[in-house]
Amino acid sequence: MEESKAVIARGCLAAAEDDTMTFPQIVAMLVKEGFESYAIDFRRSTATYYLPDGDSVELPTHRVGVPVAAAFDAPAVRAAIAEAQQQVPGYTYKGFCRKVTAAGCAGYVVSFLGRRALYLGRTAETHVERFPD
Repeated sequence: MEESKAVIARGCLAAAEDDTMTFPQIVAMLVKEGFESYAIDFRRSTATYYLPDGDSVELPTHRVGVPVAAAFDAPAVRAAIAEAQQQVPGYTYKGFCRKVTAAGCAGYVVSFLGRRALYLGRTAETHVERFPD
């Protein structure tokens, strides 16, 4: 991957983790740079950013500090997503990560082409969240 693209991915990850850009802003930046998706793996503490040609860059993320719960609690995952979408007072991305891992989310994939995010539990249970219009 071109270093300039990797720099953009690193910047977007840092902006998410330090709450200096919102999810829609990050998506817009990544789309503008030609990315088609990214995946967050809470068990490995990694983020992988994908280009349409199959090229990718894997970056280390912050450690969430809570183990991924054994059971996938879809209502709790949806509640955490709603807080993020509404930017409720006190919302942080790191807090979001703690909430969804405690609810059994092992990771998620964001598809810009599909305009959705797929949240995945340890038992392969899923929740699909479509991007708001």
